[in-house]
Amino acid sequence: MSDGADTATELLPCVERDPEDAVTSAVIWLHGLGADGHDFPPVIPQLGLPRGHGARFVFPHAPRIAVSLNAGLIMPAWYDIRSLDVRGQDEAGIRRSAARLEALIAREVERGVPAERIVLAGFSQGGAVALFTGLTHAETLAGILALSTYLVLPEAIEAEAADANRATPIFQAHGLYDPMVPHDAGARTRDWLTAHGHPVEWHEYPMAHQVAIEEIRAIGAWLTRVLDLGAAG
Repeated sequence: MSDGADTATELLPCVERDPEDAVTSAVIWLHGLGADGHDFPPVIPQLGLPRGHGARFVFPHAPRIAVSLNAGLIMPAWYDIRSLDVRGQDEAGIRRSAARLEALIAREVERGVPAERIVLAGFSQGGAVALFTGLTHAETLAGILALSTYLVLPEAIEAEAADANRATPIFQAHGLYDPMVPHDAGARTRDWLTAHGHPVEWHEYPMAHQVAIEEIRAIGAWLTRVLDLGAAG
């Protein structure tokens, strides 16, 4: 089962959470394999953002596709996983999801949020798409949040990296005991990013493939800083 390239830029259905006050920034947050856009909204109150922060949170639902590594089961996924070998990555699927994320960025800009006030975020597969899209996006973004994830298509990123986002802040966090995306995969991603001049704020926690409250609080502090949310309080 696949969705054709002609649907690549159709807007994905999303769960949205608007702030009480006027929207002045946006966080587009992609879930992991097999989850959906309802996975991360409960995190928002735990971030500890200042009152009047003005941040809209957008949580898109990935399309349902067959995932080869899971015996071809149909599930929400940002791209197919054919093997654990980087050489077997689903480039077409990754680029399709990146195009869909680009469409969501464009919608935020149309709704009055400039690109430099937008953070791309993601967990696991979603984090891989957020990194790929953010590093190749033509306009400067506020930041990239990469949780329990890994780098996809490094050669393509190296060739297509946008000068506008070479200095964009990256928050990267990983569990020391992650059985799904090993800690070493996250550390290698960090090392690749820093070697290519990208500023990474690295965090690691004694956890598995999940998020922890200490991590959530650190994310809130980082969002407050990169989006200058304290000025809105």
